[in-house]
Amino acid sequence: MLETLITILDVLGVAVFAVTGALVASRKQMDVVGFALLATVTGIGGGTLRDVVLGLTPVFWVQKPIYVAVCLVVAVIVFFAAHIPESRFRLLLWLDAIGLSMFCVVGADRALDAGTTPFIAIVMGVITATMGGVIRDVLGGEIPIILRREVYVTAALAGAAVFVLRGVAGMPSTIAAISGFAVCLAIRGLALHRGWSLPVYRPRPGRPPAEIDRR
Repeated sequence: MLETLITILDVLGVAVFAVTGALVASRKQMDVVGFALLATVTGIGGGTLRDVVLGLTPVFWVQKPIYVAVCLVVAVIVFFAAHIPESRFRLLLWLDAIGLSMFCVVGADRALDAGTTPFIAIVMGVITATMGGVIRDVLGGEIPIILRREVYVTAALAGAAVFVLRGVAGMPSTIAAISGFAVCLAIRGLALHRGWSLPVYRPRPGRPPAEIDRR
């Protein structure tokens, strides 16, 4: 049951993230090749990095090319339909939140299957959930979401941690996966709705030379 749920989340996550990549391409007025490129690297980028770090070869989309095919189909559809949503940027953020929530669970599960510790599984969940979006934003000339004053990585971290730790605690794996997805989406969704952000560093004046000399 869990494997089926994870597979569904994985495919849907790739598709959703591919849409966000294609929407960035639409904002930059790229051609269909640009749409395909951004959709693909966004959809499979985080999972590819995860598999490379974990030493899982070949990476998941080489074993199952359906993931790349999904990205390409999504790219073509969005190329012809991107003008329909009234606010593409707002749609991009909410779709990104859904993909983030799916991939934090999928990444953590794949890491656990590879025999990692719970801590590393949580880290892999965060990497899987966030790095595709980073690649998308860099190639699209956008400031990566993880570098903005937004609750983003924190949401993925919470979702992956809930999935991993509830599993360790003995909760049924399927419930743990649903809980991890729900926690991540709730945190990220509330952050988008309420404008939440984490405290940022505030520069403070150094000690005057006279005070330092007295030491």
